Amino acid sequence: MDLRAELLKSIWYAFTALDVEKSGKVSKSQLKVLSHNLYTVLCIPHDPVALEEHFRDDDDGPVSSQGYMPYLNKYILDKVEEGAFVKENFDELCWTLTAKKNYKPDRNGNSVVSHQDAFKLWCLFNFLSEDKYPLVMVPDEVEYLLKKICTAMNVELNSCELDDYLSQEPQGQGGLTVWQFLDMVNSGRFLRGIEQEAISMAVEEVYQEVIEDGYLWKKGQLRRNWSERWFMLKPSALSYYMSEERKEKKGSIALDKHCCVEVLPDRDGKRCMFCVKTSSRTYEMSASDTRQRQEWTLAIQTAIRLQAEGKKSLHKDLKQKRREQREQREQRKAAKEEETQRLKQLQEEKERKLQELELLKEAQRQAEILLQEEEQRRRQQHEEMQRTLEIQLREAEQARASMQAEMVLKEAEAERQRKRIVELEDMQERLQEALQQEVKARQDEEAVRYAQARLLAEEEEKLKQLMKLKEEQEEYIIRTQREKQVLKQEMENKNKCLEEAQKQLEEVRVNRQRVDQDVMAAQRKLRQASTNVKHWNVQMNRLMHPIGPGDKRTNVSGGVFTGYQPLLSRRDSSLK
Repeated sequence: MDLRAELLKSIWYAFTALDVEKSGKVSKSQLKVLSHNLYTVLCIPHDPVALEEHFRDDDDGPVSSQGYMPYLNKYILDKVEEGAFVKENFDELCWTLTAKKNYKPDRNGNSVVSHQDAFKLWCLFNFLSEDKYPLVMVPDEVEYLLKKICTAMNVELNSCELDDYLSQEPQGQGGLTVWQFLDMVNSGRFLRGIEQEAISMAVEEVYQEVIEDGYLWKKGQLRRNWSERWFMLKPSALSYYMSEERKEKKGSIALDKHCCVEVLPDRDGKRCMFCVKTSSRTYEMSASDTRQRQEWTLAIQTAIRLQAEGKKSLHKDLKQKRREQREQREQRKAAKEEETQRLKQLQEEKERKLQELELLKEAQRQAEILLQEEEQRRRQQHEEMQRTLEIQLREAEQARASMQAEMVLKEAEAERQRKRIVELEDMQERLQEALQQEVKARQDEEAVRYAQARLLAEEEEKLKQLMKLKEEQEEYIIRTQREKQVLKQEMENKNKCLEEAQKQLEEVRVNRQRVDQDVMAAQRKLRQASTNVKHWNVQMNRLMHPIGPGDKRTNVSGGVFTGYQPLLSRRDSSLK
């Protein structure tokens, strides 16, 4: 069981606890809170908008476990690093969520186990449960866990009573859920007369044994002083922390096939000592008692052996072996049942074949009788057929003679038909030649008609173009006449403006001696007016005689506006 599978078991309990309506779906707001808490206990950087982005296309309804799994794998489980977080804090979070809904201890305080012990039993249940959902623990694992707890209390478990209890449960043969298991323990049926404190110590001992961690005294390398550290054993390393919260990691001892564990004599005021020797250093440690030292030395030796064999954990290995033994028992049982079924089928097959043999014998006797009758009937038919064939043979001889005479006549008729066919073939060839000539003549005629139609279409298109050009020319003449009238009106307006400018010039000439500044302004106005007049004179001379289609360009200097020349000459002399 890898780390992801262990985490998924606890998260499954938390998810189902949030599913109040038992519909298999949880609201997004609850999943956001759950994800936030998972980020915290797993020591992963928070990503508050990841859930909304992941379900951006969904509606505002609840999310199923299958819909939540991609987000959980991508944003949480893929970022988890083993050893970077406290597994117990993670389990406590999921236990808190699911216990509120599902764990129901005795309200009168008569429960056999405390709330904390129930949490540890829940963790042990998750470790020993099958890797299938919903999570259950098979009866063999239930018996194994109860035996471990009873052994820790030096009490013998009544296996017969356990079997009776499991047989009475509706789902006991297939396995117990964690809540059924906790109810069974709290019922006191298997732990009668044992104090709660003793049960709590036994649960703690089994929990520490399975989880493989606990306090030890360790001797320092530099100052050579003894410090109490919380040790956590994995197949690849023995890590130690300041306390069981595992917030501050002090170091790690790498375990490989070259490491070994030795028991040391008591010295320096420490007892129950042992050491772990690696290729680079020797680590000295002290346990609280001989039993704890034996458990630690055995666990470390087992971890070194499992590391050499490429396995994960002693208890996981034992769990896998127990599972394999169960599977082998089930396979043997299935094989035995299959063998019994096969023998039964063979017996039935034998009886069926005996019945078929009797039927075959009876059928053989009937067949012999029918064969004799058939033989007699066949002889009679043969005699009748022989007489019939003789009659038919005589008739055939007569028919043969008549057919030969008829064949002679048919051959003469066939010779005449062959000559007729030759004549018809010659006629067909001549007809085909005539038909080909007629087809060619029609093709030539079609080509001439197509060329004639194309010429007519081209002439019609050219005629349309000429009509269009004529219409455009007429429109252009009308538009030119309209522009001519507009320009004539504008020229009259300019003449009026010119007269007004001359009047202003006279006024400026009178007031020239009094205001020099007004004189200069008047001169500027006169120059501007002169420029405009020249410009409009040129434009009007050009536009008064537009070039129409077919007209020749005429000299604009001889037009209607020649009378402006003396006026302009007079203005220029006055300006000078």
